Amino acid sequence: MLAKDAMSSHVESVAPTTTVQECARKMRDTNVGVLPVQEKGKLIGMVTDRDICCRAVGDGRDPTIMTAREIMTKDVYSCLEDQDCAEAVRMMKEKHVRRLAVMNRSRKLVGLLSVDDLARYSHDQAGEILEVAAPWAH
Repeated sequence: MLAKDAMSSHVESVAPTTTVQECARKMRDTNVGVLPVQEKGKLIGMVTDRDICCRAVGDGRDPTIMTAREIMTKDVYSCLEDQDCAEAVRMMKEKHVRRLAVMNRSRKLVGLLSVDDLARYSHDQAGEILEVAAPWAH
């Protein structure tokens, strides 16, 4: 199975100037835990619910002023939409991540591939990722 067959293709993204409060609202309204950050059509980072909690709220920063650029995770791991899911699983395990950005051959974001997406097809693969990527596994 290819990444494009398992990924979530409806992806909400934000600009780097989006406030943390706006990011949190968008996550709540769309029921997601991650928002890609794009600038001029290029993926430059990801904001997760954990980023909001630990890098903004936990540090006592004002979420109405602080921006996505300030809290985003800059090292975004990705796979290609026509890559086999087994390769994506290997990368997720190797990098200890629960999500990958899915890119087309033109390097444009076309989706996100998460442990939850993979669990719909293989509980074994999802479990392998969780064993190495879960916070308690480190």
